[in-house]
Amino acid sequence: MGVGHHEAAWRHPRTEPARIADVRHYQNLARIAERGKLDSVFLADGVALWGNVRHNALGGLEPLTLLSALATVTDHIGLIATVSTTYNEPYHVARKFASLDHISGGRAGWNIVTSASEAEAHNFGVDRPAHADRYARATEFLDVVTKLWDSWEDDAILGDRAHGLYADTGKIHPIEHAGEHFRVRGPLNASRPPQGHPLLVQAGSSEDGKEFAARFAEAVFTAQQTLEEGQEFYADLKSRLAAYGRRPDDLLVLPGISPIIGSTDREARQLERELEELIIPAYGLAQLSHMTGIELGEDALDRPLPDIPVETEGAQSRRKLVVDLARRDDLTVRQLIARLAGGRGHRVVAGTPERIADEIQEWFEGGAADGFNVMPPILPGGLADFVDHVVPELQVRGLFRYEYDSRTLRGTYGLARPRSRYAAQGDAELEVAVAG
Repeated sequence: MGVGHHEAAWRHPRTEPARIADVRHYQNLARIAERGKLDSVFLADGVALWGNVRHNALGGLEPLTLLSALATVTDHIGLIATVSTTYNEPYHVARKFASLDHISGGRAGWNIVTSASEAEAHNFGVDRPAHADRYARATEFLDVVTKLWDSWEDDAILGDRAHGLYADTGKIHPIEHAGEHFRVRGPLNASRPPQGHPLLVQAGSSEDGKEFAARFAEAVFTAQQTLEEGQEFYADLKSRLAAYGRRPDDLLVLPGISPIIGSTDREARQLERELEELIIPAYGLAQLSHMTGIELGEDALDRPLPDIPVETEGAQSRRKLVVDLARRDDLTVRQLIARLAGGRGHRVVAGTPERIADEIQEWFEGGAADGFNVMPPILPGGLADFVDHVVPELQVRGLFRYEYDSRTLRGTYGLARPRSRYAAQGDAELEVAVAG
């Protein structure tokens, strides 16, 4: 999130908003994260300008381009980019992620989104597709992309100089896909990615989103406010995997947490107050209006949130979270804006490194999380504080690694490398022949 996840981060003296488009800023963040032995860097993204640039530091860099630059200054940390299935073509996406996986030596991940906002649709001259239609397209989109990644078998490249044979064309396959949304012949014009398939990540928590995740995703970024909500989501999502022939360990649930860290609780609360005092109410109202789908003016600030229908063709799960938060804690609109400013619906925890570690441990051991999407309120300082003070506390407790044990993102997440569909077919034929 550029200079921090808190919407007022750009106004805080510990950030440098002028560096929001400076690749060296992001390279520094990636190095800090790798110093902490973190699993991956995840770049949120959309294909429209988020919010009102008059009141917030917006306008970052395109994620795949940026992650290619980060790959050159890191060795272990995963590189996850958000790319939409609604406003792209499968061939482009398959090629770009295959390239990033090769450039990084097997550290690429794809956060699959369907682009929920009307502003994104308008940038492509179309009306926003219905929620169910976006997920139907995403399902076929992913099928095409994985077929393209598999269109080269792992050993297709021979490199036989003596005989003038670079590749075995019998191991490079047209995919001949013909579906409702796409017709793609293939093969891909890039060899199979080092990981087989880059890691597949998803962030939707609607019913359609959870079914999509249960079928395809290997990691899910999600937002819950309480331990009980986290446990309910975790159990629900894991219970859906068996219907698709998958095991619970095949998918990791990673809730978001925004840690406001101080050497004492008082110091952490002081930083939290500093950020809250920098909130611009007009910006918060605009953001909340976008999330809830109703127009909120300044006269609404000190009133409860009005009645809001949860059903929407936009981001259903986030709207429900916001409405539930306001009702559960009896918040005024002003208070709700302050609560959302730090985590945009994700859990915000202010305290000492030990307090942050306690929260992480409770959710992990309580069956609400396999890990966390850590979203520092200010950057780079908030990330450095987490790496230098929270990570050592987790290491002492036996909850986190001291060193990387893999050079691929799949290896770091503890996930298997998928076999090519063509290799699997060949193995099956061989087994039948041997049995015969």
